[in-house]
Amino acid sequence: QVRLVESGGGSVQSGETLRLSCLASGRTATIHTMGWFRQAPGKEREHVASIQWNYERSYYADSVKGRFTISKDNAKGTGYLQMNSLKPEDTAVYFCTTQRRFAATWSSWGQGTQVTVSS
Repeated sequence: QVRLVESGGGSVQSGETLRLSCLASGRTATIHTMGWFRQAPGKEREHVASIQWNYERSYYADSVKGRFTISKDNAKGTGYLQMNSLKPEDTAVYFCTTQRRFAATWSSWGQGTQVTVSS
């Protein structure tokens, strides 16, 4: 079991930046991919970005390409989501999640951190 704890959320103005962190503990050797999802009120949870834990390959939703950067520090067991040029439509609860190798689903989830962007 992998336990995930997010931090770094907050309230900012449009155009500002935030960096989210996701600290992984437990069976971190089983992590193949770490991802960030978000869920806005009344909307479904959506994929934002993901990165392969032992490689540098990353993936982004079209809505955040060029503004958000996903990264990781394997030694610290921590993933990051750098969010630049934030927009009001980025307002959501952001969740960290991990996927095991060959798995079809995301198996561990954090509790989420609120990001609010005002215009």
